[in-house]
Amino acid sequence: MSDFHALTVSAVDRLTPNSVALTFDIPENLATTFSFNAGQYITLKHSIDGQEVRRAYSISSAPSSGKLTIGIKKVVDGTFSVYANENIQVGDTLDVMAPEGRFVFERDDSEKTIAAFAAGSGITPIMSIAETVLENNNTNRFVLVFGNQTPEETMYREELLQLQEKYANRFFVQWVYSRSTEPDCLFGRIETSTVNLITKNKFKTFHFDAFYLCGPETMINTVSDTLKANGISEDKILFELFTSTDTEDTLAENLDGKTQVEVLVEDETFSFTMNKRALVLDAVLKENIDAPYSCQGGVCSSCIARVTEGKAEMVKNQILTDAEVEEGLILTCQAHALTPTLKVDYDDV
Repeated sequence: MSDFHALTVSAVDRLTPNSVALTFDIPENLATTFSFNAGQYITLKHSIDGQEVRRAYSISSAPSSGKLTIGIKKVVDGTFSVYANENIQVGDTLDVMAPEGRFVFERDDSEKTIAAFAAGSGITPIMSIAETVLENNNTNRFVLVFGNQTPEETMYREELLQLQEKYANRFFVQWVYSRSTEPDCLFGRIETSTVNLITKNKFKTFHFDAFYLCGPETMINTVSDTLKANGISEDKILFELFTSTDTEDTLAENLDGKTQVEVLVEDETFSFTMNKRALVLDAVLKENIDAPYSCQGGVCSSCIARVTEGKAEMVKNQILTDAEVEEGLILTCQAHALTPTLKVDYDDV
């Protein structure tokens, strides 16, 4: 489940002064393993200064392109993002996990009109989704609202302009800049008034089948709340967080005692005792169990597992639906054991 494959970097393209696109060469024997749906992500593993680092990055290329490309924006004081922007070269090898993720566009033959709100590096999965939507049906339409500081710092700007030219009557972009005043662009950030401008004014005649939101948590909350206030059903609003606000773990403070844990990973069972104040994933990794994980912050979905016996509670959950939680699914990086025994299955998800 958590298998990594050594892939060679076949292209390094500078997107902005502070972001880069990496394309990987996929050997023929791994073509099926690395097939993906528009919107999914891959997890990279690499040793930097003697420390193993794992990071999840959305795939920006469309499945039809035959390429596996990700965009990485340099983060101040970041570890892997800085390394990727300053050190990775064509021919380098990185360990890569197979694509995963739920923030996807499901292809079908019906006509679709889709809207997306993205900010900064949140454009990466939207690139894949937009191109897939537009090529899937010659009547499909796509409206993108994209926020950045300046045009120079806008990831995939040239590629988006090319898509506008290719799909002139079906692909529409509303550029938003917070530090630059540009013709026909909004100034500021994506906020309630931006959402209303798109849905109630510029594209008021469009019936949107789905809304894809990707970027900072504050933007996602603002857009989602505005859409719901305007009568959009929650099942039409899909989102993916790249960063999430820290949540104080008050649950751990109220827990005492030990839990006997049984973990199933790739048909192998492991047993150990953990402190209830520890997070399940932390305890699993402490036992040197090769369970799947990536962000360790409740943002990706790599560490999802099913509780088959006992009970666990999550500190925060921004990914799983209420129905999935009822079925016993947990984000192990956010979960504490509440019962004397706990059985967790990473295979049955």
